Amino acid sequence: MTRGLFVVFEGIDASGKSTQARRVAELRDAHFTFEPGDTPLGVDLRRWVLDASTPMTPVTEALLMLADRSHHVRTVIEPTLDSGGSIVSDRYFASTLAYQGYGRGVDLARLEAATELAIGSCLPDMTILIDTPPELANDRRAPDARDRFESADLAFHQRVREGYLEIAHKWEGRWCVIDGSKSEEEVADSVDERLTSLRW
Repeated sequence: MTRGLFVVFEGIDASGKSTQARRVAELRDAHFTFEPGDTPLGVDLRRWVLDASTPMTPVTEALLMLADRSHHVRTVIEPTLDSGGSIVSDRYFASTLAYQGYGRGVDLARLEAATELAIGSCLPDMTILIDTPPELANDRRAPDARDRFESADLAFHQRVREGYLEIAHKWEGRWCVIDGSKSEEEVADSVDERLTSLRW
């Protein structure tokens, strides 16, 4: 049986990635998933990691994300791909590198090693970064003070964005960067054009 395709959407909060990921999954009849929290175990992990009222070190934050991802890969992503189904995911391993590594300052080399342990050989066929300036993303939403990441300052989100762009450059060939400052329809057209290179 042919293994399914695995496409990931990445970007800062309110970049528009979730909208595009859901749209592409529906358009391509693929299984939509997201991180953190798209498993019964992940629901609890997501609640803990997003709750801004719970003090948490950056390393603890990263390890909770990696625990969610490891479980997600083994119970959702790999079984679906192995059965021939395609996956479109809202976030994957680069989110931890960008948010906890570049954003929070956790050692990148150690994060990359832990990521390899968490995901094994399960790499996306393509990752689409919806690159959106943090100022524009802030205009698109009302920051939620209860959310650990949405309540972070602009400088944090700028570090995350810069981290994403560095990761995209490093993984050139498996990543493509889309200008998220354009209209939703223009972003969708750019995404669909990039996806034509994949055999669904």
